[in-house]
Amino acid sequence: MRAVQHFQMLARYNVWATHRLLEAVEKLSDDAYRRDVGLFFKSVHGTLNHLLVTEHMLWYPRFARGESPKLALDAEIEPVRERLAQALKGGTGNWKPLIDSWPAERFEGKLSYTRMNGQAMSLPFIGALTHVFNHGTHHRGQITAALTMLGQPCPELDLVWMLQEDNR
Repeated sequence: MRAVQHFQMLARYNVWATHRLLEAVEKLSDDAYRRDVGLFFKSVHGTLNHLLVTEHMLWYPRFARGESPKLALDAEIEPVRERLAQALKGGTGNWKPLIDSWPAERFEGKLSYTRMNGQAMSLPFIGALTHVFNHGTHHRGQITAALTMLGQPCPELDLVWMLQEDNR
């Protein structure tokens, strides 16, 4: 599998897993959704806001436009849970067209950006892009643990489930 195909698959997985997770999160009461349940960003709401900040407002501009926004990782960008869910769903759909637009040799280069503390950074392009999708998986996993702790069923989000659905 070439790099472009691999990342197209991860972008599809990001959409699939995010949509499934948000369907499960919808069933939480507002109190449970906003309760500090010990996650790094405290609540399900805080963690979803973190995903919006990092995946769509920080990393996406770095990859798409070479911009380095300065945002707090714990910023509450969207306080309304329905609008936050819509922003996350919409944002996940932006990655595959971006990946589709890159020539194959782009994956062999570097991603240069400025960290939020002002430090210039240059990372292997493939490693940085892998981080974006791995980071989302990490925080979705935290949210599924929170769902379980809150007595709610959580969806199966393993990549292999999406691949099996693709083969049906």
